[in-house]
Amino acid sequence: MAVLAGVPLAIGLSAWSGGGSVRADEVPAEAAAAGVRFPVRVNRPSGPPRVLVDTEGVPPGTTVACSTCHATRPPDRTNARTDDLDEFHQGLVVRHGDSTCLACHDPTDYDRLRRADGRPVAFEDVMDLCGQCHGPQRRDWRHGAHGGTTGYWDLTRGPRTRNHCVDCHDPHAPAFPRMRPTFKPIDRFLTPDAESHE
Repeated sequence: MAVLAGVPLAIGLSAWSGGGSVRADEVPAEAAAAGVRFPVRVNRPSGPPRVLVDTEGVPPGTTVACSTCHATRPPDRTNARTDDLDEFHQGLVVRHGDSTCLACHDPTDYDRLRRADGRPVAFEDVMDLCGQCHGPQRRDWRHGAHGGTTGYWDLTRGPRTRNHCVDCHDPHAPAFPRMRPTFKPIDRFLTPDAESHE
């Protein structure tokens, strides 16, 4: 039996928020002219996820690439939900609209993804895949309003690190749980004593 290990840890690669990719030690010419000395790093997945194998006779902690199993048989396009699966990925929760596995996973190479038009997408570039359906979020991310950011807004003072889609969202169930907003906690040291009436 195989168990999905989850999303791989993100590694720090970098991209200039205004466009193409740069290495961590590079700064685009227009940014350098404006006095920018530090890059914007974008966390990206390290590659295709690996699946933890939990099978008798296999050393504990062994992981394999998706293609290890998926290359042994053709994809069953009738499997629309994880409930339809008879062997692997049972128990995997998928809540991503009406999408099926093959809406994002490339049936010819399970170590990569694919766009709606069939063009391949490397797992490292999953943001391109997410952005084709989630355009407003991608636009907001480009402008710094969506996704976590740490570091300096003023790049003349230090670097900035931006999260990637899968740093915060499970790609199979990306919505966050709904929460009811509440009042902030009362700080007893900032609230005047009720008896003093001051």
